[in-house]
Amino acid sequence: MADNKLKERWKAGKAAVNGWLAIPSGFSAEVMAQCGWDSVTVDMQHGVQDYQTMVQCFQAMDRLPVTRLVRVPWNEPGIIGKALDGGAYGIICPMINSPEEARALVTACRYPPLGQRSNGPIRAAMYGAASDYQKTANDEILVIPMIETRQAVESIDAILDVPGIDSIYVGPSDLAFSLGKTPKLDSEDSEQLGMYETLLAACRKRGIYPGIHCGVPAYAARMIRMGFRLTTIANDSGLMAKAAREAVAAVWNEVGELR
Repeated sequence: MADNKLKERWKAGKAAVNGWLAIPSGFSAEVMAQCGWDSVTVDMQHGVQDYQTMVQCFQAMDRLPVTRLVRVPWNEPGIIGKALDGGAYGIICPMINSPEEARALVTACRYPPLGQRSNGPIRAAMYGAASDYQKTANDEILVIPMIETRQAVESIDAILDVPGIDSIYVGPSDLAFSLGKTPKLDSEDSEQLGMYETLLAACRKRGIYPGIHCGVPAYAARMIRMGFRLTTIANDSGLMAKAAREAVAAVWNEVGELR
């Protein structure tokens, strides 16, 4: 298995910017992967993606120097195993609220003796000799639980003490929901920002790399300065819609008298 470039980047003390694919299109993935992202995530939870389109996105990105990640729909070992067999270099898993759930995630992502992932890397083995993939996958695959509830934040020490976790990924909208607040990205809520500090401190203590989903570049940069080491900016459909709206508005701003 080829080295995980995102993992290498983190170990070198660098942050990373992550792209997010909600659109089920290999062509869209190919375009996004050329835009300078360090990693690109196929979103099988809230995106309009399924397993087949995930594979198509990976095929479209194969020649490009981005680390391919997947957000799976849930903490379910069958789909986690298939996503890894399909070529994912890391699994982002939603709603991990306890050490037991974190342990189940690690178990699904790791081959024995570190876990119970079943052997059969049908596409993933193409990233290295078939006999090599199984020997290196446990070292290269990133296990990334999502922290997105009050319960998860309060349990963060126990969650991060589970062996095999490489990173966490904060879901700001669901975290706000769990606090009884309006779900949104790029929160300015003092309670929520305080929770981010708690999570960052717990990660620093253990050498674990924190990530967060952001809405705009300025907030992503702010989160990197705060200590996050993986920041996502919106998603492909959101970025496309924003650029399109700005393009249309720019035309009418120039020739508004003809509108």
